[in-house]
Amino acid sequence: MIDLRLLRENPDVVREAQRARRRDPSTVDAVLEADSRWRETTSAFESARAEQKAFGKKVAQAKGEEKQALLAEVKQLAADVKRLEAEAEEALGARDAALREIPNLAEGAPAGLEEDFVVREHVGEVPQFEHPVKDHLEIAEGLRAIDMARGAKVSGARFYFLRGVGAQLELAILNSAIDQATRAGFTPMITPTLVLPEAMEGTGFLGEHADEVYHLDKGDDLYLVGTSEVALAGYHKDEIIDLSDGPLRYAGWSACYRREAGSYGKDTRGIIRVHQFHKVEMFSYCRIEDSYEEHERLLDWEREMMARIDVPYRIIDTAAGDLGTSAARKYDCEAWMPSQSTYRELTSTSNTTQFQARRLNIRERTENGLRPVATLNGTLGTTRFIAAVLENHQQPDGSVVVPEGLRPYLGGREIFEVAGGTA
Repeated sequence: MIDLRLLRENPDVVREAQRARRRDPSTVDAVLEADSRWRETTSAFESARAEQKAFGKKVAQAKGEEKQALLAEVKQLAADVKRLEAEAEEALGARDAALREIPNLAEGAPAGLEEDFVVREHVGEVPQFEHPVKDHLEIAEGLRAIDMARGAKVSGARFYFLRGVGAQLELAILNSAIDQATRAGFTPMITPTLVLPEAMEGTGFLGEHADEVYHLDKGDDLYLVGTSEVALAGYHKDEIIDLSDGPLRYAGWSACYRREAGSYGKDTRGIIRVHQFHKVEMFSYCRIEDSYEEHERLLDWEREMMARIDVPYRIIDTAAGDLGTSAARKYDCEAWMPSQSTYRELTSTSNTTQFQARRLNIRERTENGLRPVATLNGTLGTTRFIAAVLENHQQPDGSVVVPEGLRPYLGGREIFEVAGGTA
């Protein structure tokens, strides 16, 4: 959540940030009203409790009828204290609930909605094919690498089997991502894919995003994660961590699950938008002052992975109105997809500043006391990479040249040949 003190002292700054995200600025007033109510009830409770303690001393010193009268007053005062304490707790809950409705403040992001992003740079040249361009699914079916039909038969729409070179290619992408992250000093992690509500809510994936996640509500109250960011953010929940030697960096490998609510009719062919996939995610804990430079580092590591799969791409600075709840700023690497003649997101990296850490109570010790840390995340490799590799490295006969950066993870293999026969 955002800093309550900032909201109290500079409400207009937060209102303007809400407008930049195309949100209702009246949510700021709702927090201020709830905060005022909490202050009033807390003050009344503390006054009553102080009076109760003072009465306790009087009762101890009194005798006879005076003591009996005081005991009656103490009994009523105790009931008042209990009632005022409950009112203060209720007011605190209302204030915190209102505060959680406010997303992180966008910092430096372009103003506007989804289409108002700014292109930071283009990398690589868009391929020019003399043969009819095939999309990744048609290519994969020729290689017998992806089976959508049997995926749907087993699990429903937007599920699939990766088989043969498809499975090998995904493992090559993810293993190369883990290798790169490990060399860069990240601790590799295999993370839980079922998490408690407080982990999902703490990272900002509930609320307005609740319809995008799978919830197990038959006595379990667990959520399937859409990214290992959730588990990695929750890893240090309610802890004071030591950042004196620099950022703590983790690379999480996990299966990911997304309902893709509201995306029907968009990229429904193939594996661009699916309900289950694998991903290697970078996650960093650092000081807030270091988070902006750390964000650029994460982007550089994503550039390194993009170079490994050797596809043309662009880097965009996401508009404020398209940022997720937790992100203060987000950069996407979007690969060129020849079959669509457009770019599609492969990776993203976000600086969530202290937003998630406040919710999850993750702090560091400084010379001025305890304060929330900053958290950042970034994709290093995912199933969607397969689509970009197949399309950009396709050959006229349907075969696919293996990018040099992935060959060490495929036993030196240089080409995926068209499969013979049927299956």
